[in-house]
Amino acid sequence: MSQPEDNQLIQEVCAKAQTHMERLKVPGAAIGVYHLGEQYVHGLGITSVENPLPVTPETLFQVGSITKTFLATAVMRLVEMGRLELDRPVREYLPGLRLKNELAAQQTTMRHLLTHTGGWDGDYFNDFGYGDDALARIVEKLAELPQITPLGEVWSYNNAGFYIAGRVLEVITGSTFEAALQELVIGPLELPRTFFFPADIITQRVAIGHEVIDGAPVVARPWAIGRAAHAAGGIISTAPDLLRYASFQMGDGRSASGQRLLQADTLIQMRTPLIPAGGLRFIGLSWFMTDYEGVRVVSHGGGTNGQSALLCLVPEKDLALAILTNCDMGGALCRLSAAAILKRFAGVQPPELEPIQLPVEKLEDYVGIYDSSMATCEIRLEDKQLILYMTLKGGFPTPEAPPPPSPPPDPLAPYAPDRLFITEGDDQGNQLDILRSASGEVIWLRVDGRVHRRASPQG
Repeated sequence: MSQPEDNQLIQEVCAKAQTHMERLKVPGAAIGVYHLGEQYVHGLGITSVENPLPVTPETLFQVGSITKTFLATAVMRLVEMGRLELDRPVREYLPGLRLKNELAAQQTTMRHLLTHTGGWDGDYFNDFGYGDDALARIVEKLAELPQITPLGEVWSYNNAGFYIAGRVLEVITGSTFEAALQELVIGPLELPRTFFFPADIITQRVAIGHEVIDGAPVVARPWAIGRAAHAAGGIISTAPDLLRYASFQMGDGRSASGQRLLQADTLIQMRTPLIPAGGLRFIGLSWFMTDYEGVRVVSHGGGTNGQSALLCLVPEKDLALAILTNCDMGGALCRLSAAAILKRFAGVQPPELEPIQLPVEKLEDYVGIYDSSMATCEIRLEDKQLILYMTLKGGFPTPEAPPPPSPPPDPLAPYAPDRLFITEGDDQGNQLDILRSASGEVIWLRVDGRVHRRASPQG
């Protein structure tokens, strides 16, 4: 039976979210909370500015990279079955695996893939059609991607690594990636509105992605990200299904019907910090973790073409939240709404970052141009204030895709040596890391989870 107090709290969160949606130009969202065995889900706004329908709790959204946690769950089921080992070279399962760096190809393990420490350029996207060979074909193309950092040494978000992980599932199970995930995770967890293919959802109420252009939301095309990228971010689902999935992740390894899928210790292992993942975050086996006032919050976000999502678990409070949006500005709505839910339901807030004073010469050390396959970032020092300028390059969901509008400049401040954060605007609180060589030279900027190589200092 739902609790009146919880109902009131979620109503307050949704009312505030409506205000944020109007400001951010987000057409629609679904907000769900699981707390002490009960679910509360509300639909807000509309599915599309071109064909508007009210968003309901059962509206389908693309959940993007939250898919990676489903993949990792399937991997751990195969580990428990004795069909897969996390620390064996992936080439033992994929003998034909080729990467540009042969040593990386020889030594990469599933643990590297699930923790984003492969080191090659991870943001390659392409459309290889909807045939059953789409995933195998994109994995073949990874041989062309440059090795950016040594295997296992630097954390940098890597979508391409999950293509390989998904292909391993295909080979071990003898089925397609989507069928393997259905058999190992989606089916046993009884998630009736969790899909991969547009053909499966075209008759249902579906959120359409949007991008904000000249201050107004417009439909983002193409709608689908392509089958080749399903292992990195292809799931289409609802807030209730994600909350049921979250409840399993916080439980004892049994499904709602009592079927044992994993040992409880395996689920704990998945959300145990393994590697620093930028700022105050750590990563386990696909899940990210941050401590909020001593309470561990486990999460994963997702972004596709014009859709943003967030799933958070707070196991010690038996609390989970799912926020699904249909706009490229939805990431800000996810962060703001998640913070409100965590404060109201768990009594915790995101860590407060306080600027520290560094000598001007230290700030000047950060100034420069930093480059990656998806963006060029420039840090300038203007009147003793660090400013981040980011120019997006495009390449999603295909290499030919034009870049989306670049964000406005963001003011930065250090909160620790070589640790920066955005101090104002919709991205306030986002953290950046300065990474140095063994000799102390600044060589990388990690922003949005990706490392960007320093191209030149200012001037």
